[in-house]
Amino acid sequence: MTTTTLSPEIGRSSLTFVDSHHPDRLIEVNFYRPAGHGPDDPVVIVQHGMLRNGDEYRDFWIPAAEKHRILIAAPTFSDASFPGPESYNNGLVIQDGGSVRPVEKWLYGIPARVLAALQEGGVTRRAKAWLFGHSAGGQFAHRMLATQDHGSFEAVIAGNPGWYTLPTLERSFPEGLGGLGFDETSIARWFAYPMHIFAGDQDISTDDPNLPAQAEALRQGPHRYGRAQFVYDFARREAERLGLPFRWKLIRVEGVGHDGAAMSRAAAAYWFEGRIPPAEELITAEVGAL
Repeated sequence: MTTTTLSPEIGRSSLTFVDSHHPDRLIEVNFYRPAGHGPDDPVVIVQHGMLRNGDEYRDFWIPAAEKHRILIAAPTFSDASFPGPESYNNGLVIQDGGSVRPVEKWLYGIPARVLAALQEGGVTRRAKAWLFGHSAGGQFAHRMLATQDHGSFEAVIAGNPGWYTLPTLERSFPEGLGGLGFDETSIARWFAYPMHIFAGDQDISTDDPNLPAQAEALRQGPHRYGRAQFVYDFARREAERLGLPFRWKLIRVEGVGHDGAAMSRAAAAYWFEGRIPPAEELITAEVGAL
């Protein structure tokens, strides 16, 4: 499979990525490449929220990028090319008529192909990237792990998703993994990956107009923080019932609400400094974008 070669310049830049499976839906990838970044230094792929603001999410990571020599790549799935949650959060898996698209058309394969394009461009020799998604991007991130090979990812954090796909074949996608052709082996593979759910303990609004409010989401709890606990408990019990290894972690980020900037700082510190900073270090005067 051919991919677009990506070779971002030093500093901020934006390059158009033409995915071979979606050549008519261009993806703008927002980069930050520190002057000190070498081909063996980390690559972090950042999945934006519902505002489709990859440039802002890229910027949230710049201080960490400079401190730890990280190449940041934040693909933007524009509303024009990928309208609505079905085309981003839910990965273009289900067509309008309800049928399932071919697996290669699912958007969840794109982050691995962005990494491959960076490898082809000679920017990185890393075999794996870190991936962080917040809000709608957190929905994207955990569904990516549920449906894709994990070989391209060093670690994955889903931050403050509005709701979750449950690790069960008994419910249809996106509430569960039913109807996609998966089996228990697929569930076992997902359980075995050390997926981290980052949940801001102040992300407890029940009247946020952007909070998913369909029946399937409401069954998971009244707010995002509660839904994180729900999916973790559901998954842990299911793994125990099936006798499967379970490596997920639920990380409570104290004092933080639905704040993409603060959660980005928390993820960066967790991965590259081995800590979750206190709320006063994470939160700035302005709440980060969705």
